Amino acid sequence: MAPTRVQPPAPGQESKREAGRRKLAEARTLKEAGQVGAAPTASAAGGSAKNQRALQGRQESGAQRAEGEYRHALSALQDGRMTEAVAALEQALKLDPTHDAARQTLVGLLIEAKHSEEAIRHLQAGLALDPRQPALAMLLARLQIEGGGNGVDTLLRTLPYAGNNADYHAFLAGALQRAQRHREAAEQYQAALRAAPGNGVWWMGLGMSLQAERRNAEALDAFQRARTSGTLSAELQAFVERRLQQLGR
Repeated sequence: MAPTRVQPPAPGQESKREAGRRKLAEARTLKEAGQVGAAPTASAAGGSAKNQRALQGRQESGAQRAEGEYRHALSALQDGRMTEAVAALEQALKLDPTHDAARQTLVGLLIEAKHSEEAIRHLQAGLALDPRQPALAMLLARLQIEGGGNGVDTLLRTLPYAGNNADYHAFLAGALQRAQRHREAAEQYQAALRAAPGNGVWWMGLGMSLQAERRNAEALDAFQRARTSGTLSAELQAFVERRLQQLGR
């Protein structure tokens, strides 16, 4: 049998078929390109979410482990194992630096053991993480004063978060007074007395700073309020009487 002869395509028909092939190939290419382009985005999003979950898991795990170390420390304290308790508290803070109870307990133990420098370091670390802790700031300032400093900078940094804490204002006033910053001291004594107007010691402190500022009329009033407060010791009462005599009363 004679072989079938393949007729050559008519002019124009080949170009149409080729155009169709090209369009199909282009469509497939575009589809594949779209899939390839979308895949990294989805993968990246999935990877990012996975990383976030892993990070959250590690954070939760760290907080849980820190709580475990804290409870271990409390148990050790009950049994009198002080060294073990301190080590557990330090480990708790490594795992979770925001564990306030662990930090406060550790600082208390260090102060009791007269390790003031270590206590100061832990207090500074806690306030660096969160300055909104007036009690820690007062304790740190007290240790700084006992060590020869004045504690003023520490107290001023946390002052915006002290609110109407009369003890905080009075403590800052005393620190400012010792630093010879009498105008600021008077302002802090006045803030403390607005919250606790019956405190004779604070009236006396206010009178001293006002007198140092040569605001004698105001100082006289402050000393008189201190004298009539009924809250001063005999020694302080005598001191106030001497100041009143200096001011002509």
